[in-house]
Amino acid sequence: MTLLRNSKRAAVLRASFITALIAPHSFAAEYSETMLEDFNHADVPQTTSVSNGLLSLTGDHDKVLSVTLNAKEHQYSGIKITPKQPWNFSQSGTFGLVMDIGNPGPYPVQLNLDVSDGQGQNFTRSVVIPVGPATPYYAELQGADIEVDTGLRDNPPAWDTGATNFIWMWGKENLDVSAIASVKLSVKSLQFDRSFTLDNVRLVSNPKTNPDYLTGIVDAFGQNTKAKYPGKVASAEDIKQHHSHESAELTRTRPDTDRSQYGGWKAGPKLEGTGFFRTQKYKGKWAIVDPEGYLFFSTGIANIRLNNTVTLTGVDFDKAAIEKGRRNETRDPSAVFQSVPSSALKSAFNASEIRRNMFTWLPEQNDALANHYGYRMGSHTGPLKTGQSFGFYSANLERKYGETSPKSFLVDWRKTTEDRMLNWGFTSFGNWADPEYYKSPRLPYFANGWITGGFKTVSSGDDFWAPLPDPFDPEFKKQAEITSKKVAGEVAGSPWCIGVFIDNEKSWGRMGTVTGQYGIVINTLSRSDFESPTKKEFTRLLKAKYADIDGLNAAWGTDFESWKTVRRGVYLKTHNAAQQADYAILLKAYARQYFKVVDAALNAQMPGHMYLGVRFATWGMTPEVIEASSEYSDIISYNEYSEIPHPNQWAFLDEIDKPAIIGEFHMGSRDDTGFFHPGLVHAVDQKDRARMFENYMNIIIDNPNFVGAHWFQYIDSPITGRAYDGENYNVGFVSVTDTPYAPLVDAAKKVNGNLYKRRFGSPP
Repeated sequence: MTLLRNSKRAAVLRASFITALIAPHSFAAEYSETMLEDFNHADVPQTTSVSNGLLSLTGDHDKVLSVTLNAKEHQYSGIKITPKQPWNFSQSGTFGLVMDIGNPGPYPVQLNLDVSDGQGQNFTRSVVIPVGPATPYYAELQGADIEVDTGLRDNPPAWDTGATNFIWMWGKENLDVSAIASVKLSVKSLQFDRSFTLDNVRLVSNPKTNPDYLTGIVDAFGQNTKAKYPGKVASAEDIKQHHSHESAELTRTRPDTDRSQYGGWKAGPKLEGTGFFRTQKYKGKWAIVDPEGYLFFSTGIANIRLNNTVTLTGVDFDKAAIEKGRRNETRDPSAVFQSVPSSALKSAFNASEIRRNMFTWLPEQNDALANHYGYRMGSHTGPLKTGQSFGFYSANLERKYGETSPKSFLVDWRKTTEDRMLNWGFTSFGNWADPEYYKSPRLPYFANGWITGGFKTVSSGDDFWAPLPDPFDPEFKKQAEITSKKVAGEVAGSPWCIGVFIDNEKSWGRMGTVTGQYGIVINTLSRSDFESPTKKEFTRLLKAKYADIDGLNAAWGTDFESWKTVRRGVYLKTHNAAQQADYAILLKAYARQYFKVVDAALNAQMPGHMYLGVRFATWGMTPEVIEASSEYSDIISYNEYSEIPHPNQWAFLDEIDKPAIIGEFHMGSRDDTGFFHPGLVHAVDQKDRARMFENYMNIIIDNPNFVGAHWFQYIDSPITGRAYDGENYNVGFVSVTDTPYAPLVDAAKKVNGNLYKRRFGSPP
C-alpha cells in the first residue's frame, strides 16, 4: 500500500492534531497517520526556518513549502522544523516519519534528514530526490529494523508501503521518541543551487512489515534475488559471455598515444627528469612530473584488490579448534583470505541465523568454489566479530576464467584489470592496489602502509576507526621504521611508484567546537606525564612558555597549585581565548612529531619516493594538523565524499600552497543496481552517477592546487556488507560479477581523454 496524500483526510487530521500523539486518525486498516505539518497557512510557519536559502508557500487551497537552497555559495544549507514543544511519539508499535518531497529540477538533489531528540541525540539518513513530482519518503523511528543489527550499513526496506526509505548514514538509532525536538533537511557541498518542495510531514503508525525482508536476499552470484536491473546475470555462462564481448572491445580500442610510458603528457613540455616522480609548479599550477620529466596528473581507481570483498556468512567455529588448527597446519603466505583449518570445520555453528538466512546458496565444503571461503579474525562493526566469510566476487572470477592451477584466475583478473585501466584512460592506480601489480608494472601506482604495534595512543574523543598513535613514544618510531622497511621491500626502488600513503582517515579532530577541534589536546592534558609521552611534551611546552604556574593560571583562568598538578593531569571544562591559542600550539606540536617521524622513516628506506601523508577524511582534520602535514608531506592527501569539493571548503589550499590529491570519492545508486545502500554520495541511476563523476573530476582538474583524484573503489561492496565494517555500497566501476558499469566507463574515457589539454592547455 502506498503512503499517498489524501487532502480530505489531511483536513480531518489537521483539525485533530495536537503535539502529543493521541488517537491518530486511521487512514487504512494497516496503518494510521497523524499530521505534524501540512503548510496550509497564510505564511511560512514560525516553526520552520531556513539556513542559506529561501522559503515560500505555493498553491491556492493545497499549499506546499517551496525551498530554494543557496548551495553554490554555501557549503551547507537546509531547513529545520522545530515544534514549539517536542513531539511526543511514545505510543507502542511501529512508526516512522513520512513526508512528500518533489524536485522541480533541473538536477537531482541528495537530502540529509537529521532527526534530534531532547537528549541531544540524533541520527542522519539520506536520500536522493530525482527530478519530478512529489512522492512519499519515510524514515523508521521505532520498529523491528531499528532493533536488529544485521551487519549491513543499511538493510532492504522492511515496510511494504510503496514509499521510498531514507537510507541510514550515522548517529543514534534509538532516539527518545517521547521528545523529538527537530527535523532537518539539508544539503552539503553541491555544485549548483537546488530547489525542492515539502508537504505533509506526518507520523505513520503500524505500517506492514515484510517478515522476510532479510531472508533469501542474495543469489549464488552475490546479487539481489528480489530485484531486476541491467547487467544482472542468471548463469556462469552469462559471465563468460560478458567477458568475451569485453575482451573484443579492449583489443579493438587502444589507449591514448599522447602519453609517456609512465602516463605523463608526452605531447606537452619536457621538464627535468629525475628517474622518480616529483612535484613542480608549472605556469601557476601544481603538477606531478613523471620520471622522464613529463607533466603528470593522477587519475585512478583505489582499492583494486580482493581484500574487503568478502562478506560474513553467519557461520562461526569453535575458537579453541581454530587456534589449535592454526598451530598445527602450515599456512600459505600467499593466501588471499585466511582459511578455516580443516580440523575446525566440524565445529561449525550458526552464530547469526539472520545472516545465514540471507543467502540462497553457499557452496558445500566439497564444492569447487569452497576455496573462496575464509575466516575473519576481527571486525569493526556488526553483530559478529569473528566468523566464516565468502567471496562472491572472487568466486565469479573463477567462474569467468576457470582455474588451470591454484588461483590462476587471479593472474587473468590482474591482466584484464590493467587492460581496463589503460583502455579507460586512467594514468595510475589509486591507493591500495594489490602489490602483485608492483612486480611488472604497466601503470604507475601508490604504495601504502599502516603503522601498527604496541606503541601508546592518544584520543581525540571521537576515535572513529581507532585511537591515534602517540608519536613521542619511542615505540612509534620503531614501528614506523618497520612499516617503511616493509613498503620499501614491496616497491624495491621502482620508478613506477609515485609515492607512499601511510595510515588513513585518522580522527585528528572535527571543526565546529573547541572540544572537537582540540580533543587530542584536551583529552591528553587530563592524563599523567608518566603514562603519556605526548602529555609529558605538552607539559614541557607549557612550562617553556609560562615562567611559572601563576602565569599559566592567569592566562587560563585556572587555579592549579603547581606544575606537579599539571603533570598529574588536569580536566578542563572551560576554554578561554588564551587556552585555545595554546591548544593550537600543542596540537600542531603533536601533529608535527607524527609527520616528522613518518617522513624520516620513509626517507631512510625509500629515498626519491614521495610521501603523500595520511589521506585526511574531511570530517577529521583541522588547520593545525594540515599545517604540520604540509611541512613534511610532498603531496597532502584528502578523502572528500561530496557532490563536488566545495570552493568554500577548499580555499585554504591557496594559503598553504602545497599540492593536494583526493584519495577517495564516489557516487552510487540503488534503483538500478539491486543495492540497499548507494554509498556516501547518492545518484539517481548509473547515468546520473556518470554525470556526477565527470563534474567532480573536471572541478579537480581545473583547480591549480590538485594533482589528482582517485575513485573509491574498483569493485562494488558485497550487498550483505563488507566483513570488516558492513559497507554495502554500489561504488564500484565493476559489479560483483566483474561487469563494468558502461555509463561510468564512458565518463572516465571522456574525462581522461581530455585530461592534459584541459589541465595545461594546448601542447606548446
